[in-house]
Amino acid sequence: MSGHDIVVTSGPGSERTTQRLSGRRLLVIGGGQQTYGLPDPPLGIGRAICELAALEGAHVAVADIDPAAAELTADEIVNAGGTAHIVHGDASDASDVSRMILDAADALGGIDALALNTGIASGNHLSGTSVADWDRVMSVNVRSHFLALQVALDILEPGSAVTITSSTAARAVTTSDLPAYITSKAALDGLARAAAKEYAPRGIRVNIVMPGLIDTSLGRLASLIKPDRDTTPIPLGRQGTAWDVAEAHTFLLSHAADYITGITLPVDGGLSNIY
Repeated sequence: MSGHDIVVTSGPGSERTTQRLSGRRLLVIGGGQQTYGLPDPPLGIGRAICELAALEGAHVAVADIDPAAAELTADEIVNAGGTAHIVHGDASDASDVSRMILDAADALGGIDALALNTGIASGNHLSGTSVADWDRVMSVNVRSHFLALQVALDILEPGSAVTITSSTAARAVTTSDLPAYITSKAALDGLARAAAKEYAPRGIRVNIVMPGLIDTSLGRLASLIKPDRDTTPIPLGRQGTAWDVAEAHTFLLSHAADYITGITLPVDGGLSNIY
C-alpha cells in the first residue's frame, strides 16, 4: 500500500503540525491496535505514533502481528494523504523481525527512524503469574526490542533515531500489580542505554518514551484488574492519551532531538517524579 507525500489540511494534531519528520522513513513495530474486546476503544499508542508521524511528514511502515490492525492504521494514514506500507510478523521471532525490517527498508528506500512499541501484560501478582505468563511477557516486551535493535544496527543510516515505549510501571510500581510487566519495562532501561552506547559512534540515537496512566484499551483492561488505577493521583489531574505519547516519540525521532540519546522521557503528568 502506498500514497503520496502528505499535505496536512485536517485531522488529529493538524493544528500543531510542523513537518517535524519531513522525509523520515519510519518503521513502527507494534503500529496496529488491539481493542481487547472493548466496544468503543480509545486510540492506541502504536496507531497514534504512525498517524502523527505521517502528519509530520514521515513515510511510514506499519508492522504488527495482526495484519488487519496494521491495515487499519495504514488506511488512516493514506486517507489523510500520507504514505504507508504494511509489514506483518511476530516481533518476538528472530526470523520475522529480520524480514520485517528488511521489507520495510525495501519499501521505504531505507530506514532512518524506528519506533519499538510492542508490549503485553499477563498474570496478576506473583502468586497469579505462571512461568508461561512470565516467559511470554519477556519475549514480547524485552526480547522483541533486543532483536529489532540487533537487526537494525546494520540497517539504520547515520543520523537515524530509535524510540522505545516503556511504562512508569518500571519506576512507580503502585500503578501495576503485574510483576512480569513491571520487570520487563524496567529491563528496557538497560537495553536502551546499551544500544545508545553502541549506536552512538554512527550518530544513531536511542531513547525511551515512558508513558504513565494512559487511556488506551490496555489501560482500561488494567483498570478492570486493578480498579484503584483510575483514582491514582496525577499531578496534572488527568490520564494521558495516545496522542500525548505519540508527541514525545515524534520529538525524539525528529532532528530537534539530534543531541539527545540514552534518556528516558516520562509522559505521565508528573506521576513518576512529583509524587
